[in-house]
Amino acid sequence: MQFFRTVFLLIALSLSQPLHAQGQNPGMTALARADSAASALVDQGDSVEMMLRLSQPVPFRIFTLTEPRRMVVDFAEVDWTGFDAQAFNTSEGILDLRVGGFTPGWSRMVLDLAGPYRLVHAQMARDDKGAVLTLNLDPVASDEFALGAGTPPDAQLVRPSGEGTARPAPVRRFGEGPLRVVLDPGHGGIDPGAERDGVREADLMLTFARELQEVLRRSGRFEVTLTRDADMFVPLETRLTLARQAGADVFISLHADAISEGRAEGATVYTLADRASDAASRKLAERHDRSDLLAGVDLTGQDDVIAKVLMDMARTETSPRTDRLADSLVSHLEESVGMHKRPRLEAGFSVLKSADMPSVLLELGFLSSAKDRGKLMDADWRTKAAGAVRDALLSWEEEERAVMEKLRK
Repeated sequence: MQFFRTVFLLIALSLSQPLHAQGQNPGMTALARADSAASALVDQGDSVEMMLRLSQPVPFRIFTLTEPRRMVVDFAEVDWTGFDAQAFNTSEGILDLRVGGFTPGWSRMVLDLAGPYRLVHAQMARDDKGAVLTLNLDPVASDEFALGAGTPPDAQLVRPSGEGTARPAPVRRFGEGPLRVVLDPGHGGIDPGAERDGVREADLMLTFARELQEVLRRSGRFEVTLTRDADMFVPLETRLTLARQAGADVFISLHADAISEGRAEGATVYTLADRASDAASRKLAERHDRSDLLAGVDLTGQDDVIAKVLMDMARTETSPRTDRLADSLVSHLEESVGMHKRPRLEAGFSVLKSADMPSVLLELGFLSSAKDRGKLMDADWRTKAAGAVRDALLSWEEEERAVMEKLRK
């Protein structure tokens, strides 16, 4: 781990030197372009060597992860347009390689490792054509690999630009003003999601999220925020953080999965499984910033036991509201576009684990089904589905107001 931090620091310092002499923009505001034809990822005996040609030098960081074994290289920032990852990788030590956007200002390369490797050399060298990043990996014992794996604390660049200074939306009572809805287009960037016949889940869900956002806004009854509005990677827990910053009344994660066996068609609404609730509370208490666990409740300085109790209390109130939201979505979608034979399911998905915010995951269909794929790519069908979601949210809001009115009496 210390080696990775040292490498990143040295690279950052070297890139702080003036670039005028090589005709580069000193501010490096333009994206570096990656050239796969002039690059190589090859075996050198038992070792692996990567030479990546870039149009200009950029800061980068490197770390490894386990389960499965991966090496991650983040860049600030690289344009991967036209980059042929499969032609670039001719190494038997690298099972697969993916590139794409990570978060605004950062791009990512992920190498799936065939075995445990350690980084023994990393250098970004300038030349008259731009720069070349050279990496050398050597085999290492499994326990040594596991010991050095993990995201370094100084490499937690997961929040979209400006988020660190953004203030959360003011806390208000439900029903005061427009319904705040956060739409979460699944996957994105380095994670394309399911893919069938050239159709990517990440692209399709972003399209639908934008269309649904427009339908909701046009009604004049909603404030709508998207967790991503581009083909970029947003970590799962960061999506919930963004929702809290928006003061969300509702969080809807949008997906279109694919299955390798059997047949499945139609939309499905997921809520958090009861058996996952306790584990969810413990995991969030351990991993989240204390001030980010519950909207309007600062848990900074509280231990895990207190945090868990408070979250469980919040979940007791939130769970029935989430169930009513899911039921409303099923009712309106079934009437408008049809549903899967089992329209309501439960799971332990990370994006459902908010203790204080009604959260559902909507599988609009299955890309593995030619019938569903055709519907999802049909603009008219998507318009009907968006209208059904809008009507479901309006019905749910009215029901929640009625429930709250009864509780006041």
